[in-house]
Amino acid sequence: MTPAITDVPGILIGHAENREALTGVTVALCPEGAVGGVDVRGGAPGTRETDLLNPVNMVQQVHAVALCGGSALGLAAAGGVAQWLHERGHGFDVGVTRVPIVPAAVIFDLAFGAPVWPDAALGYAACEVAGPAVAEGCVGVGLGATVGKALGPAQAMKGGVGSWSETLPDGTTVGALVVVNAFGDVWEEHGGIIAGARAAVGGFADTMRLLRDPAMLAALGGGRADEVRNTTLTIVATDARLTKAEATKLAQMAQDGLSRTIRPVHTPFDGDTVFALATGRRAGPPMLVLGSIAADVLSRAVERAAWAATGLGGMPGAGDRVG
Repeated sequence: MTPAITDVPGILIGHAENREALTGVTVALCPEGAVGGVDVRGGAPGTRETDLLNPVNMVQQVHAVALCGGSALGLAAAGGVAQWLHERGHGFDVGVTRVPIVPAAVIFDLAFGAPVWPDAALGYAACEVAGPAVAEGCVGVGLGATVGKALGPAQAMKGGVGSWSETLPDGTTVGALVVVNAFGDVWEEHGGIIAGARAAVGGFADTMRLLRDPAMLAALGGGRADEVRNTTLTIVATDARLTKAEATKLAQMAQDGLSRTIRPVHTPFDGDTVFALATGRRAGPPMLVLGSIAADVLSRAVERAAWAATGLGGMPGAGDRVG
């Protein structure tokens, strides 16, 4: 099997979609609990319960993370995830009941398909099918993902979901799942552009080149970049035992993987967010090692997300070129 985030014991992944509206939800379940952290660097995030992940705050574990389409309206899907967990007795014990802790974040895909967003029923459905197999490409939250928008949606390409994992020499596993819905282009870390803004004459325009072109500045500053919102969302997981502060550091270090493969990244038009989950089944290596490898794993997941995305809604994907 292809390496994936579910190689980390205790993590399950589920996708649910509305294929008519071209939007969806991807859920990472950790019903027995995992120590969580988060790092938000984009300028336009849409999130739920990220404050709870601050190391100074009380709750120590989360039970799922939901990545949703539909912009802020899509955060409703996390309620369905919480309901699914509650029905099965998972959550933070408050005495009278258990309250599942479900941080979530959203991408903006309302302009790609129909202006319809995931609801609680779709979040619940993603939990129902969660398991160890991880589908990639235009699935779940990746259904409405797009990349390379400097020249507008007509010259953009499909983004999607990708995953990867690596087992370290001491046996610790670190994995990542990402949905790439970026303003910028997706690059191979040691190669060329995989998916991005397409030039009118064929090939790629190269967004970083466009940003240096005075002729393009008026168009980019005139609102075009602001018309199609973006965001790359990631979950990094490990079976190492971490504190909340260490999980936060893991998310921070892993986020560097985005800067290696998405150019530009963390723009005012992106809400780039990395969640970290630590299931705590083994001691694990020092954070220097774990965080550094996590960034590599994340960059590989981004590449896979771009290569797995195929044409949809009239927009081509890099996966159309494979084979």
